[in-house]
Amino acid sequence: MIEHNGVVLVLSGPSGAGKSSLINKISDEIGDYYFSLSTTTRPMRKGEAEGVDYHFVSKEEFVKDIEADNFLEYATVHGNYYGTSLHPVRQALSEGKLVIFDIDVQGNMAVKNRLGDITTSIFITPPTLSELKRRLEKRSTDSKEIIEGRIQVARREIQRTSEYDFIVINDDLDVAAKVLKQIALTARLKIPHIKINEFVQRWEDIEE
Repeated sequence: MIEHNGVVLVLSGPSGAGKSSLINKISDEIGDYYFSLSTTTRPMRKGEAEGVDYHFVSKEEFVKDIEADNFLEYATVHGNYYGTSLHPVRQALSEGKLVIFDIDVQGNMAVKNRLGDITTSIFITPPTLSELKRRLEKRSTDSKEIIEGRIQVARREIQRTSEYDFIVINDDLDVAAKVLKQIALTARLKIPHIKINEFVQRWEDIEE
């Protein structure tokens, strides 16, 4: 019998790579999962909902969790805290869910440092830098300055793809989705070190 353990799937890649589109395309085919949301101290905006857009907490709660080392990473932006809380992640893992992170390369290293034995990481990218630029310009949501900034970030991040277990080139959305689905399903079979050690102890059932 195959046991589905609580495991982690890290997705990284430049803005415009299609990470959200790919997840939406396979969400009904990868089993029970939890998409990790950031925790913030900023006020909830109109149209937002707790547990959908962010986890909203007070500054006092956030600082208390910092002191208790309950964040994978955090930062201050415009006077408000933003971070990745371990509370909902641990809860989802205890329920045997696939925990999905959409984070940058620094976040990937933070996850590996804390949850490395149950983590599978994927870098998702368009086939070329020029294709990335074309997609960013086509969606017409950012200024030229912001697009150029995203291009420069992508140039730096692509140099760190060797830190990932897999690279998915999103040239054709359907093909990339099939690859991502296969990786996600395989990731669910990853066994944490503690369970491997427990198996070894049970396996050695003959006394010398």
